[in-house]
Amino acid sequence: MRKAIGAALGLLLGGTAMAASPVGTPTRLDTTWQAKTRAIYQKAVETPTVTGRHQVPILATYLADQLKAAGFAADDIRLMPYKDVNGDDTVTLIARWRAEKPVAKPILLMAHMDVVEAKREDWKEDPFAFIEKDGYFYGRGSLDNKSGLVGLTTALLKLKAAGFKPKRDLILFFTGDEETGGIGARLGATDWRQWTDAEYALNSDGGGGAFKADGTPLGYGLQTAEKISQNYWLTVRNKGGHSSRPRPDNAIYELASALKAVETHRFTPMMNETSRAYFTLRAKQEGNSPLGRSIAAWLANPNEGAAADAIEANELEVGLTRTRCVATRLEGGHADNALPQMARATVNCRIMPGVTPDQVLAELKQAVGDGVEVGLKPGFIAAAADASPLRADISSAYEAALVPLLGKQELSPVMSTGASDGRFFRANGIPVYGVDSTWVISPEDERAHGLDERTPVKAVYDNVLFWEAMLKRLAGR
Repeated sequence: MRKAIGAALGLLLGGTAMAASPVGTPTRLDTTWQAKTRAIYQKAVETPTVTGRHQVPILATYLADQLKAAGFAADDIRLMPYKDVNGDDTVTLIARWRAEKPVAKPILLMAHMDVVEAKREDWKEDPFAFIEKDGYFYGRGSLDNKSGLVGLTTALLKLKAAGFKPKRDLILFFTGDEETGGIGARLGATDWRQWTDAEYALNSDGGGGAFKADGTPLGYGLQTAEKISQNYWLTVRNKGGHSSRPRPDNAIYELASALKAVETHRFTPMMNETSRAYFTLRAKQEGNSPLGRSIAAWLANPNEGAAADAIEANELEVGLTRTRCVATRLEGGHADNALPQMARATVNCRIMPGVTPDQVLAELKQAVGDGVEVGLKPGFIAAAADASPLRADISSAYEAALVPLLGKQELSPVMSTGASDGRFFRANGIPVYGVDSTWVISPEDERAHGLDERTPVKAVYDNVLFWEAMLKRLAGR
């Protein structure tokens, strides 16, 4: 999950500059480590880790071999096999770098190896051919999430080669099904907890920043909350009949009415620590504009539905004030000349932190009324996850790691409207922080899950140095 962040950050950020960077921090990756990064990145992008292709285990084995060759203990590197929601064999890679005398609980370092499908006929080039052109690396997953995956991996290899001694355990956790059902993350947060338990997690599949084409910085987000995704079925059943004799009750018409009720329904606005911090900065930036006044009114009264509606009327703020549900799929009827005996819609809900799928289910039932079956769509049941508390040590480390690479940036806590593997750990008591440094040019490069996905070459190399500095600061003191 990597949502487009450039435009939204550009509107939000523009206040106090970051703190000065540590003296002596390098600002460019040397050629030896550039070559190493490129080789790992190429292997990652050219391995088509799409559900159904059975390639995730190949990439996971390659990454495990890289760690072993660098001196990481083989006994602390695990490939955990399982099946994704489509029944495909996949794995999660868990690797621990042990501190000699740990002074604190471990830090969990997260990424995902899988990517969404990409069709050759849709792309200008083969989506699984690693191409460097005009200052970019192209390929499916080059942004989501193989830039983060490679940045984390190479940073640990570089730290190991330099003789770094962590003062707390560092645990790599790379899943194989984030883009489908997130079973690996769910297992990691529960059944595999003996290998993943940590004080907090840093997620490379969140955070990030953007620049305009002229080089103007648009700032960085620190992801501290995310909505969870849950699918529901709305179903109407009818005894049907011949189409030449229409009935006063028709399953398709009744379903259409129910979907209109979903369209017009508004969940109660909600505010958490992350969204309050975000909108406090937005209010300052907007000033006395209509949007600024709406934000100020909502901050003063989080139950003010009209103000929240006005905020979400702005396309960049959609989904940030409340749970939102939308119809995404339809099916119904069995013949062109027969009255439908069943009509069904899939409704996808993006649920605010702390709210359960069952609570949303109850509200949907009330919204559509009697005669419509409303249920959780089989295959995946989400778990409610609270926002992670804001932490000064993480935000200051994030700032300090960014400045020497990219100059002064603005930083804000953000809540993702999309979901990542982090939701499972938040739901099970491990706070998660999206802090990857990968940047793009907005809006040209915001292509995650889209055509001709690409990442700036410099952003990929910067990310290695970013993770190196981040881990030194949080695990080396």
